[in-house]
This record gives sequence, structure tokens and C-alpha cells, in this order.
Amino acid sequence: MVTRSKQRWLPAVVVSVVAAMTVAFGSIQAGAAASLPDKTAEEILAMVARSEVRDFSGTLEQSAALGLPEMPAAGPGTTPGAVPAMELLTGTHTARVYVDGPSKARFQVMDRMAERDVVVNGRGVWFYKSADNSAVHFTAPMPTGAVDMAPRDLPTPGSMANRLLAGIEASTEVSVDDSSTVAGRSAYRLSLRPRTASTLVDSVAIDVDAETGLTLGVEVRAKGQEDPAYSLAFTELSLTVPEPALFEFTPPPGSTVTEKVLPARPAPAMAAPTAPTPQDSQKPDRPRPTVIGQGWDAVIALPAGAAPAAFTANPQLAQALQPVSGGRALTTSLLSVLILDDGRVFAGMVPLERLQSAAAAL
Repeated sequence: MVTRSKQRWLPAVVVSVVAAMTVAFGSIQAGAAASLPDKTAEEILAMVARSEVRDFSGTLEQSAALGLPEMPAAGPGTTPGAVPAMELLTGTHTARVYVDGPSKARFQVMDRMAERDVVVNGRGVWFYKSADNSAVHFTAPMPTGAVDMAPRDLPTPGSMANRLLAGIEASTEVSVDDSSTVAGRSAYRLSLRPRTASTLVDSVAIDVDAETGLTLGVEVRAKGQEDPAYSLAFTELSLTVPEPALFEFTPPPGSTVTEKVLPARPAPAMAAPTAPTPQDSQKPDRPRPTVIGQGWDAVIALPAGAAPAAFTANPQLAQALQPVSGGRALTTSLLSVLILDDGRVFAGMVPLERLQSAAAAL
């Protein structure tokens, strides 16, 4: 098995959920098994690592089945053009993605009778929401240069798989399942299965394009749940360079436009189309999360004052919280979050009892 640095993937996945609740997956659109030459798990992992796809466009379909109630597509505090945090944890969504190299990208979330756009072009980032014709324009100051968020940091199967594969270790069984067809392309399927009973995760499946090594789909299954809890996959894919005009954005007439400047050192790149927060990224003394344990059953602990507003003031989140001893909790088939009355937050792909034990030990 290929061994990589431990514990990196879990903080990447869970902290992104804790920080903005914006982890997005989608249903795997796979056809009949494809006939491909046999490869080992190590060989397929090497294909992913060597993949040089930098230009592509396609349609993504995502769905989340965690047992949460449906959340509205808009609400108080929603950034124009952004996908509300809790919305991505429920239901099914369709998006178009266009990528041209490291600094040009467009992500379009298709709503009912409307759409939301994230457009990255060099030093500029636009967030636009057609429902109320509103936009936010972020500009990176010189000499920072281009905003490098594509394709690595857009919510694509590739960015999700990179996080999951970043910390393969002895606690993970890696194998090769039957090959398949995704978005009309032959794909190898990697299977990741935790070797611990302390996590809510049953398995992860990653579909890898047999020709280019590009990740075509990711599927996460929870224990005791027949259907995938999260999944994200291309339903259409083109590996040609998108038209340059797609990365030029002009707000429609009558738009409400807000101008903002990114800090000199940009905030960490986005894991989903959620607007950067310059005020937060300019706080060097912001309390940092702590990782308790390792691997699949690790717990992320945020000290008092470090939890984002999504956990303390978001009315969408309040709908899903349940009272527990000493605070409130969000429990799903794949993720648990504990918000204590003293302001601390604990999260992980573990049962609630694991979070309560970790909180009691601190």
C-alpha cells in the first residue's frame, strides 16, 4: 500500500465542514463495468498523483442523504452567489464547472429557475446570484497575483479525492473494485475501507479515469445505510479548453454590486463556492483547531471563539440541532457536531458519544 502523511485528510474534510459546512458530494453516475487492463491499488494511486489534466468542463451532480431536513437555497447571512452552508448537506444539486489552468475557473450552481455563479479570472473573483440580481466582486491586491483556486479547490471529485487520499495509512484498507463507466469514460474504482469500528464511515469509492488519471467520482457510504451518504460525480465531461469568454463576467443591468479587496495573503482556498471572509483571514491570533486522535475516528476541537457564525447564529443550522447535556448537537449518518454552551465545538466522522468523551477529557 502507498503510505502518505497521517491525519491530513480528516482535518481537511471535517474542518471544512466545521468552518463553513460546505463539503459537497454528488451521486455517482456510473454505467456498466468497463473492460480495462488489471492494475493494483498502488498503480491507480500513482495515476491520480501523475494526472496532468488542467483544462476541462463538465456537469456535476451531487446529493447528500444524511438524514437532515431539506434546507432552503437562501437565508440570512448568505453571500450573493454562494451556496448556503447547510444546503449542501441536504438534497441533490447540479452544477457546471469550467477550468482553464491554475487561475481561471467558473462554477455554476443551477437552482430552480435561477443560478449562482463563482467566476475566477486572475486577480478577480465574482460571486453572482440571479435570483436577486446581486453580486460581490473580490480583488486580490498586488503583488499577490492571481487567485489560485482552480482546479484544486473547486468542489470537484478531484479536490475531494485528494483530501481523502492525502492520509492513507495503516488504518485504511485500500483495494480495487470492478471498473465502470462514468460520464461516458472508462474508470478504475478504488475502495477505501476503515479498519476501525469507531467511525461512522463504512467505505469510500473513488472512480479514476483510465486514460488521464482524473478523478471522475467520489462516493462515501455510512454504516447501516444502503444508499451513499455523500457522492459527487461528473455526468458530462470534456477535456478541451473552455471558451475564454466564460471567465469574463459583467454584472447584468440593475445588479447590486459590492466591491471587496482580499487581504495581501489570501485566505486558504475554498473547498466549495463560498465567499472568502477577509475579516477572518486578517486575524493571525484566531484560535486554531486541535486534532484529538488520528485517522478515521479523529475529532476536531475548536476552542471558544473559534467557531464560525454558521454554528452560533445560523437559523438553518438551528433547525437541525438537538439539545444534549451541556449544549447542542448535530447528528447525521456520517458526521457529528457538538456545540457546547461554553462556545467550544467538536466534530468528527464519529458517533456523538465519541465527541462527548473528547470534550470531557479536555
